[in-house]
Amino acid sequence: MPRLTKIYTRKGDKGKTTLGGGQRVMKNDLRIQILGEIDELNSVIGLALSSNLSHKLESFLKEIQNQLLNLGAELCYRIRPKFITPKIEKENIINLEEFIDKINKLVGPLENFILPGGSLSAAYLHFARTICRRAERLLVTLREKESIGDNVIPYVNRLSDALFVAARLENKEKNIAELLWHH
Repeated sequence: MPRLTKIYTRKGDKGKTTLGGGQRVMKNDLRIQILGEIDELNSVIGLALSSNLSHKLESFLKEIQNQLLNLGAELCYRIRPKFITPKIEKENIINLEEFIDKINKLVGPLENFILPGGSLSAAYLHFARTICRRAERLLVTLREKESIGDNVIPYVNRLSDALFVAARLENKEKNIAELLWHH
């Protein structure tokens, strides 16, 4: 793990930053934009955790925050390094699917589209879900141009679904009715 002894380096003052492999890239490089989306997603999950969240979701979301740092570690390399770095594994995707199935049993089937909102913590989870989808779209674009790990897009896809059901559970736990789409 890197040890941050100094927060500022002045190396990015001209609009460039360094990837994990040492390559200097512009700060608007697609890979850097995706890393920013993942960071934003992690921060909004932190907001959800800080907003009187149900205890049923705390450990799950804290684990997701750690996995998002693993995802960032994986994405900061254009070419996989020879040494071992954290990355998203198939097991992470399976765990998300199991979480989704478990929560769906608690909240019941959807009978209509729902509007994001309800409790503050559920609204943060919906907000996190939308950031996750934006990151997924950018990852698809990146995959068209560069190599990324096989588990990255399926993980992010599943994570947005997990955040959706987590928001539903959060409203159920707070006895707040889901806001139905009226068409």
